[in-house]
Amino acid sequence: MIKVVCWDKKIAISGHAYFDDYGKDIVCASVSSIVFTTINGILNINDKAIKYINDDILEIYILSDDEITKKLIRNMIDLLKELEKQYPKNIKVKEN
Repeated sequence: MIKVVCWDKKIAISGHAYFDDYGKDIVCASVSSIVFTTINGILNINDKAIKYINDDILEIYILSDDEITKKLIRNMIDLLKELEKQYPKNIKVKEN
């Protein structure tokens, strides 16, 4: 299961969806697409707004309180929650 944990200034994403075989997993591909599109979009607008570490756990640190960053992060979380509704056995999103 993919676990997404959201705090005020940090988001951690870990695990695997196990919906299908590697390379065919639509849940994993969707999470990757949503998250990295958001990261790239924010960094293209303001390269100081966030930083991220992509290791065993993907950690996104929110460094800016500007409206665009807030809206893009909120949109990312909302999209991941929609995915959770469709695939509750494969992704869990928790906001602290």
